[in-house]
Amino acid sequence: MYLQSTAAAADPPGSTHILAADGGGIFAGVENWIADNFTPIADGLSSFVFAEVTIGPATFPWIVSWLILGAIVFTVYFGFIQVRRFKLATDLVRGKFTDKSEPGEINHFQALASALSGTVGLGNIAGVGAAVTIGGAGATFWMICAGLLAMASKFVECTLGVKYREEHADGTVSGGPMYYLSKGIADRFPNGFGVGLGKVLAVLTAIGILFFGIIGGNMFQSNQAFAQIKDVTGGDDGLFGSDGSALVFGIILAIIIGVVIIGGIKSIGNVTSRLVPTMGVLYVVACLVVILVNFTEVPAAIGEIISGAFTGEGVAGGAIGALIVGIQRSAFSNEAGLGSAPIAHSAVKTRNPATEGFVALLEPFIDTVIVCTMTALTIVIAKPAIWTEGFVDVNQNGADAPDGVTVTSDAFATAMPWFPYVLTVAVVLFAISTLITWGYYGEKAWGYLFGRNKVSIRIYQVLFCVMSAAGAVLTLQSVINFADAVLFLLALFNITGLYLLLPVVKREVKDFLGKIDSGEIKKKEKTEV
Repeated sequence: MYLQSTAAAADPPGSTHILAADGGGIFAGVENWIADNFTPIADGLSSFVFAEVTIGPATFPWIVSWLILGAIVFTVYFGFIQVRRFKLATDLVRGKFTDKSEPGEINHFQALASALSGTVGLGNIAGVGAAVTIGGAGATFWMICAGLLAMASKFVECTLGVKYREEHADGTVSGGPMYYLSKGIADRFPNGFGVGLGKVLAVLTAIGILFFGIIGGNMFQSNQAFAQIKDVTGGDDGLFGSDGSALVFGIILAIIIGVVIIGGIKSIGNVTSRLVPTMGVLYVVACLVVILVNFTEVPAAIGEIISGAFTGEGVAGGAIGALIVGIQRSAFSNEAGLGSAPIAHSAVKTRNPATEGFVALLEPFIDTVIVCTMTALTIVIAKPAIWTEGFVDVNQNGADAPDGVTVTSDAFATAMPWFPYVLTVAVVLFAISTLITWGYYGEKAWGYLFGRNKVSIRIYQVLFCVMSAAGAVLTLQSVINFADAVLFLLALFNITGLYLLLPVVKREVKDFLGKIDSGEIKKKEKTEV
C-alpha cells in the first residue's frame, strides 16, 4: 500500500509524511486554500475509517480487523485453498491450462504483473521499516501469517471479477467490484432489495476507486518520486533544487504515463510484465546482498522473529502488539479485500473465472510473504542503529518512530553505502508502476460512472496526466489523507458483497476443477507466458 508507506509510527493510520516538492507563488496559494477548506472533511472520514478498537493493551483500526476477518472466513470456507492449490496457481501463470484464443485482452502473467504493479511499492520499503520498529522483529512473523490468509481474499474477489466482467464489441473488457457487486448481488437476490443493494455498493465502490486513483494512486506517487530524487541529488542545493524543477519532472512523468495508459490494458500489461519483475529482482537482490554479508547472523535473526512473535519483549502490548502491527502492515500492503486488483485481473484471457482467482492468490504471497519479509529480514539482520535505538525510544520512552524509509535505507547502507541511489531507482520504478496501474483502475471506474465512449475516456486520461504533473508540485496532504481513508472504506463495501457471493465462487471452482479431472481441460507441456 502506498499512502501508508511513509507514515510515522505515532501518526494515525490514515496520515502521511509528504514532502513539499516545490513551493511558493500560485501553487502555495492553491495548497493553502485546499488545506483550509478540505482538512475538516478529511479528518472526519479518517477518524471513522481508522477509528481504533482495543484488545488488552493494544489498539488498532477496526478496518484492519474487518480485512483480516474476511481473509480468515474465506480461507476456512475454501479449505485453505491457497495452500492446496498453490501449484495449480503457478501452472496457470505459466499458461499451462489456458489458450491464447480465449476471450480477454492479456495473459495470466500480464494480469498478475499489472495487479502487482499497483501493490508492490513504497509500502514494501518504508512501511515495513516502520512496522518492525514499532512491533519488533516478531511483527514479521504475523505479517507473513496475514499475507498467507490474504491470498484467499484475492482468490475470491478476482474470481468474481472475471465471472461478471463485461466483454465489449471491440474485444476489450471491463470488470471489477463495480460489476460483480451490481450484477452478482442482483443475480443472487433477484428482488428490489438485491438489485438496489448491489447498485449502491457498486456506485460507492466506483467513486472510491476513481477518487483514490486520481489522488493517492497518482499525485502521491509523483510527489514521492520527485522528493526522493531531489533528496539523493543534494536537496535544495542540488540538481533538482531549483524553482520549476518539480513541474518539469511532473510533466515528463505525465507524458510517460500518458503514453502507456492511452494504449489500454494490453499496453499496460506489456509494460508491467517487464517492469514488475525488473524492480522486484532489483530489490530482492539488494536484500540478498545484505543478508549474505551478514550470513552468520541469519539463524539468530530468524530466531528473533519467531520468539518476538510470541513473547514481544519490550514491545508495546507484548505479543499482541507484535501481532497487531504485523497484521496491519500486511493489510496496508497487499490490498486484499479492497476490490482494486479484480479490475486488472478481469482483463485476462480465459473462459473459466476460477483460473484468475487461482492466479490472483499469488499476489499477497509475492507482495507480502516475499518482498515485505525480505525487507524485514534485512533490517533485523543488519540491525542499523536507527532501528535498535528507535525501537527502544518507541516502546519504552513513547517517542515517535523514525521514518520507515530511513530505517530500511540505513539497513542496506550497512553493506552498500551507495544504496540510496538504488533506492531512488526503486522508488521511481515503484511510482511509475503504481501510476500506470491506478490510471487503468481509475479509467474503468470513470467508464462505469460516466460512460466508456472515446470522448469520455480521453477526458479522464487527460485529467489523470494533468494530476500526475501537478502531484510533483502540490502536496495536498489533507486530500491525500482523505483518499487513503476512501481506499480502505472500499473494504466495507467490497467484503460485504464477497460474503454474499461466496456460493458463486464455490460453483466456479467446482466447475473448473471438474473440467481438469474429466480431461476437458488438459495441462500443456509447453508454457505460454
